Amino acid sequence: MSYSDAGMLIHKSRPTSADPLITALMTAPSFSDRLAGWRNAPLIFLKRELLPVLSDLRLAIALLLSIALFSVAGTVIEQGQSVEFYQSNYPEHPALFGFLSWNVLLTLGLDHVYRTWWFLALLILFGSSLTACTFTRQLPALRWFSRTSRKFYTQPRQFQKFALSAEFDHVSLEDALPLLEQQRYKLFRQDDTVYARKGIVGRIGPIVVHASMLLILVGAIVGAMTGFVGQEMVPSGQTFQIKNITDAGPLAAAQIPQDWSVKVNRFWIDYTPEGAIDQFYSDLSVLDRDGKEVKRKTIHVNEPLHYRGVTLYQADWGLAAVQVQINRSPIFQLPMAQLDTGNKGRIWGTWIPTKPDLSAGVSLLAKDLQGMLLIYDTTGKLIATVRAGMSTPVNGVTLAVKAIVGSTGLQIKADPGIPIVYAGFGLLMLGVMMSYVSHSQVWVLHKDGRLYIGGTTNRAQVTFEREMLTLLDQISDRQSQSATVALTN
Repeated sequence: MSYSDAGMLIHKSRPTSADPLITALMTAPSFSDRLAGWRNAPLIFLKRELLPVLSDLRLAIALLLSIALFSVAGTVIEQGQSVEFYQSNYPEHPALFGFLSWNVLLTLGLDHVYRTWWFLALLILFGSSLTACTFTRQLPALRWFSRTSRKFYTQPRQFQKFALSAEFDHVSLEDALPLLEQQRYKLFRQDDTVYARKGIVGRIGPIVVHASMLLILVGAIVGAMTGFVGQEMVPSGQTFQIKNITDAGPLAAAQIPQDWSVKVNRFWIDYTPEGAIDQFYSDLSVLDRDGKEVKRKTIHVNEPLHYRGVTLYQADWGLAAVQVQINRSPIFQLPMAQLDTGNKGRIWGTWIPTKPDLSAGVSLLAKDLQGMLLIYDTTGKLIATVRAGMSTPVNGVTLAVKAIVGSTGLQIKADPGIPIVYAGFGLLMLGVMMSYVSHSQVWVLHKDGRLYIGGTTNRAQVTFEREMLTLLDQISDRQSQSATVALTN
């Protein structure tokens, strides 16, 4: 075979550029291109798929209604109570509304709604929706309204879209601009066209509202994660540290005080002349590690004690003990316990021995710090009545009741998110007020000896129309004056 033949054979066996395989190989993306595409896939998904869903107003409304619904449930259903409480108040037969029993309530976490994962997830999702709406709608709209380079109208036909517009002869831009400045418009001029606006703060208001709601959500989440609620029933004269935590977030350990304690100096109750409770008070002292008093305050209902982010509220009261004396014995103190009366009132009782070997004694009952104390024998018969500071004979001895020791019921809370929530509500009020400001825009064009003017606003349409009519009347007066001068000349 000749060289030319061989060459011909080789040429015939060589694929042409139109070969589909070669074309596919030449047009296929390189590995680096595919790697870049994989890296950009999450960003593309975020922009094209996720952001439109999150910024949907219908989703935001549904989330807000859900949060409101569960917040109502958390308000109506007692939070942070014991299992026995829910078993007693939400029995399985009959269940409330046919399905809400204590078992369902505890399973769904309705006993601590604001700390459940699903409620926090709703808050985070709602915050994500607000953020998406802010960055995809509010901020772009603000940027558009802030730009002036693209807002100058250069053609008379552009003024035809306004519901309120006019055109004048024998009037220049210099005649109209001072009138706009008198009405506090900010002017932007480009050759023979002018763009004027005022009230741009009204466009910032919705963004401030969104930011304030995000701040409120952050405060709620911080409070749910780091706050705690506790209860203490402390007899008068005793010192305690906060230990009885009834509800706490997963990160609340740092908020529970370890280096200070509280002493109940005195607890007392004021009564009305009819014998009803008027108010009850607790004189509290905050003590440091060395027992030194660092703060002291007398608290009552709606007047709590605040210290290092922890708030102590006056919430309840009880009878802790009774101090008695038998004949000439030393004064001794016996604890009192609250009796089960079947929700028919509050009564405390104790047993007082009247013989050294404890073979005999009496029962003493009391319902408050000032009322009559009832004494019963072992058969349940009422044998005497006595008040604190008085004595009476029982079982052959003299029983003197020296004092009744009251105990104060304190509710203790710490919520680091409260300042954030308050700041959010303050910002919300500011944003709402800003949103009420009307954003008004006016365009002016001078072309071919004629002056064209028109404007629009986003709210307070009637006020804007009056303002525009006044402006047009003033320009018309200028036109008349210019025409008169022209005729005179």
